[in-house]
Amino acid sequence: MTENIDVVVIGGGYAGVMAANRLTQRDDVTVTLINPRPSFVERIRLHQLVGGSNDAVVDYRKVLAEGIRLTVDTVTRIDAAERRVELAGGGTVDYDYLIYAVGSGSADPSVPGAAELAYPIASLEQAQRLRRVLDAAQATAAVTVVGAGPSGIETAAELAEQGRAVTLVCGEVLGPYLHPRGRRSVAKRLTELGVTVLEGPDAKVTGVTRDTVKLSGGHTLRSAVTIWTAGFGVPDLATRSGLSTDTVGRLLTDETLTSVDDARIIAAGDSAAPSDLPFRMGCQSAVQLGPQAAETVLSRIASEQPATIDVGFAGQCISLGRRAGIFQFSSKDDTAKKSYLGGWPGAKLKELVCWSTVWQLTYEARKPGARTWWAKDDKRRQQLQAKHEKALTTAELAA
Repeated sequence: MTENIDVVVIGGGYAGVMAANRLTQRDDVTVTLINPRPSFVERIRLHQLVGGSNDAVVDYRKVLAEGIRLTVDTVTRIDAAERRVELAGGGTVDYDYLIYAVGSGSADPSVPGAAELAYPIASLEQAQRLRRVLDAAQATAAVTVVGAGPSGIETAAELAEQGRAVTLVCGEVLGPYLHPRGRRSVAKRLTELGVTVLEGPDAKVTGVTRDTVKLSGGHTLRSAVTIWTAGFGVPDLATRSGLSTDTVGRLLTDETLTSVDDARIIAAGDSAAPSDLPFRMGCQSAVQLGPQAAETVLSRIASEQPATIDVGFAGQCISLGRRAGIFQFSSKDDTAKKSYLGGWPGAKLKELVCWSTVWQLTYEARKPGARTWWAKDDKRRQQLQAKHEKALTTAELAA
Protein backbone atom coordinates (compact mmCIF):
# COMPACT_ATOMS: atom_id res chain seq x y z
CA MET A 1 0.00 0.00 0.00
CA THR A 2 1.37 3.43 -0.99
CA GLU A 3 2.11 5.69 1.96
CA ASN A 4 0.33 9.04 1.90
CA ILE A 5 2.50 12.14 1.49
CA ASP A 6 1.53 15.36 3.25
CA VAL A 7 2.34 18.66 1.55
CA VAL A 8 1.61 21.94 3.31
CA VAL A 9 1.34 25.15 1.31
CA ILE A 10 1.71 28.34 3.35
CA GLY A 11 -0.11 31.19 1.68
CA GLY A 12 -3.23 31.21 -0.47
CA GLY A 13 -2.31 33.89 -2.99
CA TYR A 14 -1.62 33.46 -6.69
CA ALA A 15 1.52 31.31 -6.24
CA GLY A 16 0.14 29.25 -3.35
CA VAL A 17 -3.14 28.38 -5.08
CA MET A 18 -1.38 27.45 -8.32
CA ALA A 19 1.03 25.24 -6.39
CA ALA A 20 -1.69 23.56 -4.34
CA ASN A 21 -3.74 22.79 -7.43
CA ARG A 22 -0.75 21.40 -9.36
CA LEU A 23 0.04 19.02 -6.48
CA THR A 24 -3.31 17.23 -6.87
CA GLN A 25 -1.94 15.31 -9.87
CA ARG A 26 -0.97 12.52 -7.48
CA ASP A 27 -3.63 10.60 -5.56
CA ASP A 28 -1.19 9.76 -2.76
CA VAL A 29 -0.53 13.43 -1.95
CA THR A 30 -2.63 15.23 0.66
CA VAL A 31 -2.49 19.00 0.22
CA THR A 32 -3.18 21.43 3.06
CA LEU A 33 -3.36 25.12 2.22
CA ILE A 34 -2.91 27.43 5.22
CA ASN A 35 -4.10 31.00 4.74
CA PRO A 36 -5.18 33.72 7.21
CA ARG A 37 -8.38 34.48 5.26
CA PRO A 38 -11.29 32.28 4.13
CA SER A 39 -11.44 33.89 0.67
CA PHE A 40 -8.96 34.36 -2.16
CA VAL A 41 -7.85 37.98 -2.54
CA GLU A 42 -7.39 39.49 -6.02
CA ARG A 43 -4.57 41.80 -5.06
CA ILE A 44 -4.48 43.28 -8.54
CA ARG A 45 -7.98 44.64 -7.87
CA LEU A 46 -7.39 46.19 -4.44
CA HIS A 47 -7.37 49.70 -5.93
CA GLN A 48 -10.86 48.93 -7.22
CA LEU A 49 -11.94 47.96 -3.71
CA VAL A 50 -10.66 51.34 -2.52
CA GLY A 51 -12.63 53.03 -5.28
CA GLY A 52 -15.74 50.94 -4.66
CA SER A 53 -16.00 49.15 -8.03
CA ASN A 54 -14.99 45.64 -6.89
CA ASP A 55 -14.73 43.70 -3.62
CA ALA A 56 -11.48 42.01 -4.78
CA VAL A 57 -12.34 38.59 -3.31
CA VAL A 58 -13.16 35.19 -4.85
CA ASP A 59 -14.57 32.12 -3.11
CA TYR A 60 -11.84 29.52 -2.65
CA ARG A 61 -14.31 26.88 -3.84
CA LYS A 62 -13.97 28.44 -7.29
CA VAL A 63 -10.17 28.43 -7.50
CA LEU A 64 -9.12 25.42 -5.39
CA ALA A 65 -9.25 21.81 -6.56
CA GLU A 66 -11.49 19.43 -4.69
CA GLY A 67 -9.75 17.59 -1.90
CA ILE A 68 -7.41 20.42 -0.90
CA ARG A 69 -7.73 21.12 2.82
CA LEU A 70 -8.10 24.82 3.57
CA THR A 71 -6.96 25.79 7.06
CA VAL A 72 -7.80 29.38 7.96
CA ASP A 73 -4.99 30.36 10.30
CA THR A 74 -1.56 32.02 10.35
CA VAL A 75 1.73 30.13 10.52
CA THR A 76 3.91 31.62 13.25
CA ARG A 77 6.92 29.32 12.90
CA ILE A 78 8.33 26.59 10.70
CA ASP A 79 10.05 23.79 12.62
CA ALA A 80 12.16 22.34 9.83
CA ALA A 81 13.83 19.74 12.05
CA GLU A 82 10.48 18.22 13.09
CA ARG A 83 8.78 19.00 9.77
CA ARG A 84 5.87 20.86 11.23
CA VAL A 85 4.42 24.34 11.29
CA GLU A 86 3.05 26.12 14.33
CA LEU A 87 -0.20 28.06 14.03
CA ALA A 88 -1.38 31.25 15.68
CA GLY A 89 -4.50 29.37 16.74
CA GLY A 90 -2.40 27.07 18.89
CA GLY A 91 -2.20 23.92 16.76
CA THR A 92 0.49 22.39 14.58
CA VAL A 93 0.46 20.75 11.16
CA ASP A 94 3.02 18.12 10.14
CA TYR A 95 4.38 17.92 6.61
CA ASP A 96 6.58 15.81 4.37
CA TYR A 97 7.13 18.76 2.05
CA LEU A 98 6.44 22.45 2.52
CA ILE A 99 5.78 25.13 -0.09
CA TYR A 100 6.57 28.60 1.20
CA ALA A 101 4.31 31.07 -0.63
CA VAL A 102 3.63 33.75 1.98
CA GLY A 103 3.59 36.55 -0.60
CA SER A 104 4.36 40.19 0.09
CA GLY A 105 2.85 43.23 1.76
CA SER A 106 3.63 46.85 2.51
CA ALA A 107 7.19 47.75 3.38
CA ASP A 108 7.53 49.42 6.75
CA PRO A 109 7.97 53.12 5.91
CA SER A 110 10.89 54.83 7.63
CA VAL A 111 9.46 58.30 6.98
CA PRO A 112 8.39 59.97 10.26
CA GLY A 113 4.64 59.66 10.77
CA ALA A 114 4.00 57.45 7.75
CA ALA A 115 3.54 54.17 9.63
CA GLU A 116 1.07 55.74 12.06
CA LEU A 117 -0.84 58.19 9.86
CA ALA A 118 -0.69 56.99 6.23
CA TYR A 119 -2.88 54.22 4.83
CA PRO A 120 -1.24 51.27 2.99
CA ILE A 121 -3.31 49.15 0.61
CA ALA A 122 -1.22 46.02 0.06
CA SER A 123 -3.66 43.70 1.87
CA LEU A 124 -7.41 43.16 1.84
CA GLU A 125 -7.83 44.51 5.35
CA GLN A 126 -5.77 47.61 4.60
CA ALA A 127 -7.78 48.37 1.47
CA GLN A 128 -11.08 47.84 3.31
CA ARG A 129 -9.94 50.17 6.08
CA LEU A 130 -8.97 52.86 3.57
CA ARG A 131 -12.32 52.49 1.84
CA ARG A 132 -14.11 53.26 5.11
CA VAL A 133 -11.87 56.29 5.70
CA LEU A 134 -12.60 57.67 2.25
CA ASP A 135 -16.32 57.09 2.67
CA ALA A 136 -16.21 59.15 5.87
CA ALA A 137 -14.15 61.95 4.32
CA GLN A 138 -15.68 64.89 2.50
CA ALA A 139 -15.83 64.54 -1.29
CA THR A 140 -13.63 67.64 -1.60
CA ALA A 141 -11.01 66.43 0.90
CA ALA A 142 -7.43 66.48 -0.41
CA VAL A 143 -6.03 62.99 -1.02
CA THR A 144 -2.30 62.32 -1.39
CA VAL A 145 -1.00 59.08 -2.88
CA VAL A 146 2.67 58.36 -2.14
CA GLY A 147 4.45 56.06 -4.55
CA ALA A 148 4.33 56.02 -8.35
CA GLY A 149 4.47 52.31 -9.08
CA PRO A 150 1.40 50.49 -10.44
CA SER A 151 -0.48 50.56 -7.11
CA GLY A 152 0.02 54.29 -6.66
CA ILE A 153 -0.89 55.16 -10.24
CA GLU A 154 -3.98 52.94 -10.22
CA THR A 155 -5.22 54.24 -6.88
CA ALA A 156 -4.69 57.87 -7.86
CA ALA A 157 -6.52 57.40 -11.15
CA GLU A 158 -9.38 55.43 -9.58
CA LEU A 159 -10.09 58.13 -7.00
CA ALA A 160 -9.58 61.06 -9.36
CA GLU A 161 -12.08 59.57 -11.78
CA GLN A 162 -14.62 59.79 -8.96
CA GLY A 163 -13.96 63.50 -8.60
CA ARG A 164 -11.49 63.34 -5.70
CA ALA A 165 -8.75 65.97 -5.45
CA VAL A 166 -5.68 63.74 -5.77
CA THR A 167 -1.97 64.50 -5.65
CA LEU A 168 0.43 61.72 -6.69
CA VAL A 169 3.86 62.07 -5.09
CA CYS A 170 6.29 60.08 -7.20
CA GLY A 171 9.69 60.71 -5.73
CA GLU A 172 12.13 60.62 -8.64
CA VAL A 173 9.93 59.52 -11.55
CA LEU A 174 6.41 58.50 -12.49
CA GLY A 175 6.17 54.77 -13.26
CA PRO A 176 9.85 53.76 -12.97
CA TYR A 177 9.24 50.53 -14.89
CA LEU A 178 7.64 52.26 -17.88
CA HIS A 179 9.35 53.17 -21.12
CA PRO A 180 9.41 56.99 -21.60
CA ARG A 181 6.73 56.70 -24.30
CA GLY A 182 4.43 54.76 -21.98
CA ARG A 183 5.23 57.16 -19.14
CA ARG A 184 4.14 60.14 -21.22
CA SER A 185 0.86 58.39 -22.01
CA VAL A 186 0.20 57.72 -18.32
CA ALA A 187 1.07 61.31 -17.38
CA LYS A 188 -1.34 62.62 -20.02
CA ARG A 189 -4.20 60.47 -18.71
CA LEU A 190 -3.55 61.49 -15.10
CA THR A 191 -3.60 65.15 -16.15
CA GLU A 192 -6.94 64.60 -17.88
CA LEU A 193 -8.30 63.15 -14.64
CA GLY A 194 -7.07 66.17 -12.69
CA VAL A 195 -4.32 64.40 -10.77
CA THR A 196 -1.46 66.64 -9.65
CA VAL A 197 1.74 64.68 -10.33
CA LEU A 198 4.87 65.65 -8.37
CA GLU A 199 8.18 64.09 -9.37
CA GLY A 200 11.88 64.84 -9.20
CA PRO A 201 14.38 65.36 -6.36
CA ASP A 202 12.07 67.79 -4.53
CA ALA A 203 9.18 65.31 -4.47
CA LYS A 204 10.36 62.86 -1.85
CA VAL A 205 8.25 62.56 1.29
CA THR A 206 10.11 63.52 4.47
CA GLY A 207 7.24 63.49 6.95
CA VAL A 208 3.51 62.77 7.37
CA THR A 209 1.14 64.39 9.86
CA ARG A 210 -2.61 64.02 10.28
CA ASP A 211 -3.35 66.66 7.67
CA THR A 212 -0.10 67.31 5.79
CA VAL A 213 2.63 65.66 3.75
CA LYS A 214 6.09 67.24 3.91
CA LEU A 215 8.37 67.08 0.87
CA SER A 216 12.14 67.17 0.45
CA GLY A 217 11.95 70.41 -1.52
CA GLY A 218 10.56 72.19 1.55
CA HIS A 219 6.94 72.18 0.39
CA THR A 220 4.06 71.03 2.58
CA LEU A 221 0.89 69.58 1.06
CA ARG A 222 -2.50 69.66 2.70
CA SER A 223 -3.70 66.08 2.91
CA ALA A 224 -6.84 64.85 4.66
CA VAL A 225 -6.11 61.25 3.58
CA THR A 226 -2.58 60.05 2.81
CA ILE A 227 -2.25 56.71 1.01
CA TRP A 228 1.09 54.89 1.12
CA THR A 229 1.97 52.62 -1.82
CA ALA A 230 5.75 53.07 -1.81
CA GLY A 231 7.51 49.73 -1.69
CA PHE A 232 6.74 46.12 -0.78
CA GLY A 233 8.10 43.89 1.94
CA VAL A 234 7.72 40.21 2.76
CA PRO A 235 6.65 38.51 6.02
CA ASP A 236 9.52 37.60 8.32
CA LEU A 237 8.38 33.99 8.83
CA ALA A 238 11.47 32.49 7.18
CA THR A 239 13.79 34.66 9.25
CA ARG A 240 11.94 33.84 12.48
CA SER A 241 12.16 30.15 11.60
CA GLY A 242 15.95 30.26 11.20
CA LEU A 243 15.97 29.81 7.41
CA SER A 244 18.35 31.63 5.10
CA THR A 245 16.93 34.73 3.41
CA ASP A 246 18.05 37.61 1.24
CA THR A 247 18.36 41.13 2.63
CA VAL A 248 14.63 41.76 2.12
CA GLY A 249 13.58 38.53 3.88
CA ARG A 250 12.75 36.33 0.89
CA LEU A 251 13.63 32.65 1.26
CA LEU A 252 16.92 31.84 -0.45
CA THR A 253 16.63 28.93 -2.87
CA ASP A 254 18.44 27.31 -5.75
CA GLU A 255 17.13 27.37 -9.33
CA THR A 256 14.63 24.59 -8.54
CA LEU A 257 13.09 26.84 -5.84
CA THR A 258 14.44 24.52 -3.11
CA SER A 259 15.58 26.15 0.12
CA VAL A 260 19.37 26.29 0.48
CA ASP A 261 18.86 24.93 4.01
CA ASP A 262 16.34 22.11 3.55
CA ALA A 263 15.40 20.01 0.50
CA ARG A 264 11.89 19.55 1.93
CA ILE A 265 11.11 23.29 1.76
CA ILE A 266 10.33 24.90 -1.60
CA ALA A 267 9.45 28.55 -2.17
CA ALA A 268 7.24 30.31 -4.71
CA GLY A 269 6.01 33.79 -5.56
CA ASP A 270 7.05 37.10 -4.03
CA SER A 271 8.66 35.43 -1.00
CA ALA A 272 11.17 33.42 -3.07
CA ALA A 273 14.73 34.50 -3.94
CA PRO A 274 16.09 31.87 -6.35
CA SER A 275 19.88 32.12 -6.58
CA ASP A 276 19.53 35.48 -4.78
CA LEU A 277 18.20 36.87 -8.10
CA PRO A 278 14.48 37.26 -7.36
CA PHE A 279 11.90 38.17 -9.97
CA ARG A 280 9.74 41.28 -9.94
CA MET A 281 7.02 40.91 -7.32
CA GLY A 282 3.55 40.40 -8.80
CA CYS A 283 1.03 37.88 -10.05
CA GLN A 284 2.79 37.56 -13.43
CA SER A 285 5.74 35.76 -11.86
CA ALA A 286 3.66 34.13 -9.11
CA VAL A 287 1.41 32.15 -11.47
CA GLN A 288 4.55 30.76 -13.12
CA LEU A 289 6.53 30.03 -9.96
CA GLY A 290 3.64 28.33 -8.11
CA PRO A 291 3.26 25.38 -10.49
CA GLN A 292 7.01 25.03 -10.87
CA ALA A 293 7.44 24.84 -7.10
CA ALA A 294 4.84 22.06 -7.07
CA GLU A 295 6.66 20.27 -9.88
CA THR A 296 9.84 20.34 -7.78
CA VAL A 297 7.96 18.62 -4.96
CA LEU A 298 6.43 16.06 -7.34
CA SER A 299 9.86 15.33 -8.83
CA ARG A 300 11.35 14.72 -5.40
CA ILE A 301 8.48 12.41 -4.48
CA ALA A 302 9.16 10.46 -7.68
CA SER A 303 12.92 10.41 -6.90
CA GLU A 304 13.61 12.46 -10.04
CA GLN A 305 15.84 15.50 -10.51
CA PRO A 306 13.69 18.68 -10.40
CA ALA A 307 13.82 20.99 -13.39
CA THR A 308 15.21 24.49 -13.06
CA ILE A 309 12.78 27.38 -13.26
CA ASP A 310 11.67 29.12 -16.43
CA VAL A 311 10.00 32.51 -15.93
CA GLY A 312 9.40 35.17 -18.54
CA PHE A 313 7.48 38.43 -18.68
CA ALA A 314 5.18 40.08 -21.20
CA GLY A 315 4.98 43.56 -19.66
CA GLN A 316 3.11 45.57 -17.06
CA CYS A 317 -0.61 46.35 -17.11
CA ILE A 318 -1.94 49.43 -15.28
CA SER A 319 -5.51 50.65 -15.05
CA LEU A 320 -6.09 54.39 -15.28
CA GLY A 321 -9.61 54.50 -13.92
CA ARG A 322 -12.46 52.47 -15.38
CA ARG A 323 -12.21 53.95 -18.87
CA ALA A 324 -8.51 53.87 -19.70
CA GLY A 325 -5.38 51.85 -19.05
CA ILE A 326 -1.99 50.96 -20.40
CA PHE A 327 -0.21 47.74 -21.22
CA GLN A 328 3.53 48.39 -21.30
CA PHE A 329 5.07 45.63 -23.42
CA SER A 330 8.40 44.20 -22.34
CA SER A 331 10.99 41.68 -23.42
CA LYS A 332 10.91 38.34 -21.64
CA ASP A 333 13.64 39.50 -19.25
CA ASP A 334 11.25 42.21 -17.97
CA THR A 335 12.82 45.16 -19.79
CA ALA A 336 10.22 47.67 -21.02
CA LYS A 337 9.93 48.18 -24.79
CA LYS A 338 8.84 51.26 -26.74
CA SER A 339 5.49 49.69 -27.59
CA TYR A 340 2.42 50.02 -25.41
CA LEU A 341 -1.36 49.82 -25.67
CA GLY A 342 -3.23 52.71 -24.07
CA GLY A 343 -6.64 54.35 -23.74
CA TRP A 344 -9.84 52.33 -23.85
CA PRO A 345 -8.11 49.27 -25.42
CA GLY A 346 -5.62 49.38 -22.54
CA ALA A 347 -8.49 49.35 -20.05
CA LYS A 348 -10.10 46.35 -21.78
CA LEU A 349 -6.79 44.48 -21.80
CA LYS A 350 -6.25 45.24 -18.11
CA GLU A 351 -9.67 43.80 -17.30
CA LEU A 352 -8.89 40.75 -19.43
CA VAL A 353 -5.64 40.26 -17.51
CA CYS A 354 -7.47 40.43 -14.18
CA TRP A 355 -10.12 37.97 -15.37
CA SER A 356 -7.66 35.57 -16.99
CA THR A 357 -5.46 35.43 -13.90
CA VAL A 358 -8.33 33.98 -11.87
CA TRP A 359 -9.18 31.78 -14.87
CA GLN A 360 -5.67 30.31 -14.72
CA LEU A 361 -6.25 29.31 -11.10
CA THR A 362 -9.57 27.63 -11.91
CA TYR A 363 -8.11 25.90 -14.97
CA GLU A 364 -5.27 24.48 -12.88
CA ALA A 365 -7.83 23.31 -10.31
CA ARG A 366 -9.77 21.40 -13.00
CA LYS A 367 -6.82 20.16 -15.04
CA PRO A 368 -3.68 20.15 -12.88
CA GLY A 369 -0.52 19.91 -14.93
CA ALA A 370 -2.18 20.57 -18.29
CA ARG A 371 -0.45 23.92 -18.76
CA THR A 372 3.26 23.35 -19.17
CA TRP A 373 4.42 26.30 -21.28
CA TRP A 374 6.03 29.39 -19.80
CA ALA A 375 7.42 32.56 -21.36
CA LYS A 376 11.06 31.59 -20.92
CA ASP A 377 13.72 34.24 -20.31
CA ASP A 378 16.94 33.07 -21.97
CA LYS A 379 18.93 35.93 -20.40
CA ARG A 380 18.59 34.53 -16.85
CA ARG A 381 21.31 32.02 -17.62
CA GLN A 382 23.61 34.92 -18.50
CA GLN A 383 22.70 36.66 -15.21
CA LEU A 384 23.54 33.52 -13.25
CA GLN A 385 26.87 33.12 -15.06
CA ALA A 386 27.77 36.76 -14.42
CA LYS A 387 26.86 36.39 -10.74
CA HIS A 388 28.99 33.23 -10.50
CA GLU A 389 32.00 34.90 -12.15
CA LYS A 390 31.69 37.91 -9.85
CA ALA A 391 31.62 35.63 -6.80
CA LEU A 392 34.76 33.82 -8.02
CA THR A 393 36.56 37.13 -8.60
CA THR A 394 35.61 38.37 -5.13
CA ALA A 395 36.83 35.12 -3.57
CA GLU A 396 40.15 35.33 -5.44
CA LEU A 397 40.71 38.92 -4.31
CA ALA A 398 39.98 37.94 -0.72
CA ALA A 399 42.35 34.98 -0.82
